[in-house]
Amino acid sequence: MMNFNAIRSIYIFEMARAGRTLLQSIISPVISTSLYFVVFGAAIGSRIQEIDGVAYGAFIVPGLIMLSLLTQSIANASFGIYFPRFVGTIYELLSAPVSYVDLTIAYVGAAASKSIILGLIILATAAVFVPLEILHPFWMLGFLVLTAVTFSLLGFIIGIWADGFEKLQLIPLLIITPLTFLGGSFYSITMLPPVWQTISYFNPVVYLVSGFRWSFYGAADVSIGVSLLAILGFLAICLAVIAWIFKTGYRLKN
Repeated sequence: MMNFNAIRSIYIFEMARAGRTLLQSIISPVISTSLYFVVFGAAIGSRIQEIDGVAYGAFIVPGLIMLSLLTQSIANASFGIYFPRFVGTIYELLSAPVSYVDLTIAYVGAAASKSIILGLIILATAAVFVPLEILHPFWMLGFLVLTAVTFSLLGFIIGIWADGFEKLQLIPLLIITPLTFLGGSFYSITMLPPVWQTISYFNPVVYLVSGFRWSFYGAADVSIGVSLLAILGFLAICLAVIAWIFKTGYRLKN
């Protein structure tokens, strides 16, 4: 049986931490995204024709939101679980009447909540720069939530795996960010030569960006069904890894 009081306490603590680091958690990503709009949307967008009937400035909005969503979900969740390990309070949590499921729900839920709030703020910021159209708002929210939860789970895994603060940034900087930039965030993969199109289909971020962009404009590089299956499959893998971690006590009991 889940300990809702414990989940609520950890969740509120993590959300309060975001309030104390508002500049880093919210303001900094919004400013960075605004600069992307200025550079890509205005400077470069004025020289690029429409893509799939969508103005370039509006076309890149889903990709920019996804870029922030992936990186912030991982950062929030990884730091949230790593810091208790670093200061030693994780042992108090493990010895308390709090199940592993409770811990996962609390930390991942808080990280995903912060990322979703950030994504919606960036969406509102984008509306200031370009005219937006969301054809499928419920699908948009669904992809937003699924992506935030999935990559918060990945961040949770990274936070347990890391044995130093530098490792918290290793996977996001060397793997996630490059995959996002090469995943069609700023272009359609149909614009690439056939060989690079084929290579792009091995990039999992392509399916996330494509599905999210479809919810805005009804245009996608891959079908919505494939995008949904891809993110659900990645979600299942993350859940399986976390279950193994708690079953074996990997990096938690020593």
